[in-house]
Amino acid sequence: MAMGRFLQFFRPISRVLPEVKPPERRVGVYERLFWTGVALVIYLVMCEIPLFGVPGGGAQGDVYFLWRVIFAANYRTLMELGIGPIVTAGLILQLLAGANIIEVDFSKSEDRALYTSASKFFTIIMIIVQALAYILGGAYRYREGGVIRNLSFTASVLVFVQLLAAGIIIMLLDELIQKGWGIGSGISLFIVAGITKTIFWSSFSPFPLGDGKYMGAILAFVQSILKRESVHDWFIRGHGYPDMLGFLTTVIIFLVVIYMEGMRIEIPVSYARVRGFRGKLPLKLLYVSNIPVILTYALFANIQLIARIVWSKFNSEGTNFLLNLIGTFNETAEGMRITGGLAYYITTPRLEDVLQNPLRGVIYTCIVVGLCILFSVIWIEVGGLGPDKVAEQVIQSGMQIPGFRRSKRPIENLLRRYIPTLTILGGGLVGLIASVSQFFGVF
Repeated sequence: MAMGRFLQFFRPISRVLPEVKPPERRVGVYERLFWTGVALVIYLVMCEIPLFGVPGGGAQGDVYFLWRVIFAANYRTLMELGIGPIVTAGLILQLLAGANIIEVDFSKSEDRALYTSASKFFTIIMIIVQALAYILGGAYRYREGGVIRNLSFTASVLVFVQLLAAGIIIMLLDELIQKGWGIGSGISLFIVAGITKTIFWSSFSPFPLGDGKYMGAILAFVQSILKRESVHDWFIRGHGYPDMLGFLTTVIIFLVVIYMEGMRIEIPVSYARVRGFRGKLPLKLLYVSNIPVILTYALFANIQLIARIVWSKFNSEGTNFLLNLIGTFNETAEGMRITGGLAYYITTPRLEDVLQNPLRGVIYTCIVVGLCILFSVIWIEVGGLGPDKVAEQVIQSGMQIPGFRRSKRPIENLLRRYIPTLTILGGGLVGLIASVSQFFGVF
C-alpha cells in the first residue's frame, strides 16, 4: 500500500470506531465548563477505583511512577495506563506525518477526519498492547502465604477488559473536549489534574505510612517537630515517602520552570502589507517545551516493561548473560526491585542511592540529558519547527524581518543562528531539571 493512500485504509474502519459527534450548534461557555467538569470528575473517579480481580498485597513496588506522573496514570486502578496510549499513538502518527512517511493535508476536512480515525485506531491498539504487557510482565503478581503468585486466567481476562474499557472511555472524554464540547485539551486537563492530585496528596494526605507518620509531607513535618526529632528527620523520611525535601524541591522547580519559560529571543518583524506595523517573533529558551521529557520517559517505561516481561518469562533465574543486559529483578519483602542491566540505569535512583553510588546518578543524568537533546533535534525536524519550516511560515503569513529580503533563504539563515542552539540548550535543560529533581523526591 502506498504511503500516500495510508489514511484511506481507515475509511471503512472509521465507521465502526466509537466517536463523539461535534456540536451542531454554538456551545456556550457555561455548558463547555459543565462538560469539562464532567470529564474531569469521571477521570478522578476512575483514578480511585481499584482493578477488580487484583488481590491486595502486591508483590512489587511501583517502578513506573514517573510514567504515571507524565501520563496521568494511577497505580492498580482503572487509570493504570492513563493517557499513555493516546499520547503514544498520537506521537507515532505525528512523527510519521512530520517526516512525510505518510501524506496528510490538514487543510482538508476529509484528511483531518481520517487522521483522527487513524489516531483512535492506534490508540486502541496501544491500549491492548500495554494492557497485555502489564499482565504478561507480572505487574499484578501478589503475595499469598509468603508465596508470590500470578493472576489466574479468569482474573487476567477481567483486568484486561477493565483496562481496555477505561482506556476507551478516556479516549472518548479527550475527544469530547477536543471537538468543542469542553474547554482546551483533554490530555492537558488530565495531566494537570493528575499532577495537582499528586502534589496535594503528597503534601496533605492524612493516611499513615510505615514510619508511623502521615503520608502528607507537611503533616509529617509537623509531626516530626512535635516529636522533637532531629532536623534531618524533619526534611528527609526515606523509603521513598513524601517529605519536606521533595516539597521544597517541587516549589523551587516550579519557580525555575516559570522563569525559564519566560526566557526568549525576540526577532523583530514587520508586515509587508501594513506599513508601520511591527511585531516580534519569539523563540523560547525551552523551544520544544516538555516533548523531549515525555518521549524520554515513555521510552524508559517501555524498556522497563519489556525487561520485566523478558525476565519474568525467560530469565527469572538470571542465568542468561545477554538477557541480563536488558534487566534483572529481585523479589523482596518491599516489592520487586530492578537490580541490573539497562533497565537499572534508566530507573530513577533515590537520593540515598545517589549518595551511596554517585556514578549511577551521573550515568542516569547523562542518559536523560542525552536523550532529551536527541529527541529535541528530531522533533524540530518532524514537527515543523526547524528553521526552514519557520521561515516558510513567516513568508506565508505576510511578515518580513527588517533589513532582510522577503524571501525564504535569508530568513532561514538568520533563524539557523538561534533555533539549533535553543533546541540543544532547551532539551538539555529540561532533561537536567527532570533527572536531578527526581533525586530529591519532587512530587
